[in-house]
Amino acid sequence: MSGPILFKIITTGDGGVGKTTLLFRYMEGKFLVDTFMTIGVQFFMKELEIEGRKISLQIWDFGGQEHFRPFLKNYAVGARGALLLFDLTRPNSLEKIDQWVNICREANPGIPILFIGTKLDLTESITVDEKFALTFPKKYNFFDYLKVSSKTGENVNLAFELLAKKLVKNL
Repeated sequence: MSGPILFKIITTGDGGVGKTTLLFRYMEGKFLVDTFMTIGVQFFMKELEIEGRKISLQIWDFGGQEHFRPFLKNYAVGARGALLLFDLTRPNSLEKIDQWVNICREANPGIPILFIGTKLDLTESITVDEKFALTFPKKYNFFDYLKVSSKTGENVNLAFELLAKKLVKNL
């Protein structure tokens, strides 16, 4: 019997959008109250079963700060899927989407990207218009769009399941 199928996936988006807290919630099932800026890249492993197939996700957490970006294209090589995050409470977190898409797609132009709006629990502070957010999946050919809350856990597991199902389907 063979081992699980390994998929490298990358998480991208501006600094402070919630990449690390999303990963912590997914990996540990808890909300990480205090986070530190991700320096460069860190990665996590998670095994799961999708449609009867055992898979292993190697999840790379990219630092979102501008000065790390020149290095990220190298880390994206070999990625089979991507999560591109933005902050629903910060419209300016959408300004660099072009750069993030280029980082994701330079080595793999057909990489499936799931577009994720974070901080869904901050309902009073959400300022990104839903219609505006929905223009990005069409413009950049993202395979889906989802809003999540790392604090409450809403849609966190679903985000990874959607991407994993897409990757298995593309085998």
